[in-house]
Amino acid sequence: MHPDRKDLLGLEPLAPEEIQEILDRARPFLPALQRPTTLPQPLRGRLAVNLFYEPSTRTRNSFELAARRLGAEVINMGAAGSSVQKGESLIDTGRTLDAMGADFIVIRHASSLAPELMARSVAAGVVNAGDGAHEHPTQALLDLLTLQEAFGSVKGLNVVIVGDILHSRVARSDLWGLTKLGARVTLVGPPTLLPAAFEALGARTAHRLDPLLPHADVLYMLRIQRERQQGGLFPSLEEYRELYALDGRRLQMLPRNARILHPGPANLGVEITEEVVGDPRALIHDQVRSGVAVRMAVLEMLAERRGVRAISA
Repeated sequence: MHPDRKDLLGLEPLAPEEIQEILDRARPFLPALQRPTTLPQPLRGRLAVNLFYEPSTRTRNSFELAARRLGAEVINMGAAGSSVQKGESLIDTGRTLDAMGADFIVIRHASSLAPELMARSVAAGVVNAGDGAHEHPTQALLDLLTLQEAFGSVKGLNVVIVGDILHSRVARSDLWGLTKLGARVTLVGPPTLLPAAFEALGARTAHRLDPLLPHADVLYMLRIQRERQQGGLFPSLEEYRELYALDGRRLQMLPRNARILHPGPANLGVEITEEVVGDPRALIHDQVRSGVAVRMAVLEMLAERRGVRAISA
């Protein structure tokens, strides 16, 4: 990344070269995550705080594991049981963590641009772990790394992203990352969950999935985010499954060399079935492993920008 960046807030402002630099930094960590090994610990004595205002299993645990593998101390914080319940503002929380000596603050928040507000208020390096329906940059980075490992390059790939585009920070970050690295992206979903404005961001849009399946190199199935919906955005889950779910029938329509991604957690029986999870074309577990490697790379790179001597894996 650019040497002046102390934070990772999104992929939209990053140049393709900056994205590729992170992926190249992450790749050497992958073998170490598959077998017991001793890694250099460039973050020994540093403090990483996972500040999650929304529930998370994969992302929070992945960041915690990444920081610990690099030698950092880790504190996990949530809104419940913290001073947030007493009315403490986001900026006050950030300044408190700064005063405690936090080197990194990994933040997930329901409000878009909350990480940017935090970053402007603290000296610590801030990593966006998902803000509202805005961005989820490390998810997109791990998806890119997973695809580069599978295909060698994402340039020229035909990527179809399916589902709740309207509420998906994953879709937005993946769109930025994939198009910057040369992939073609088609977004698919019901009209109520797929605003036409996405075409201005460089994607094609469609409301029918089946005609696209035979030509897809990558099929990315998004989770239906029922917790963010106010109701009425599609008639029923049954109708959604009929039109957009990836099941055994649609698996047969995919090319044999296609790959399937899902950010997790999956709504089994809604957007994806157990049969799909077990298909050899599904790279869902590869994504989890890539997530730890990417987050290690991000923390290591931000440490270097804070004057911490980092050693490559």
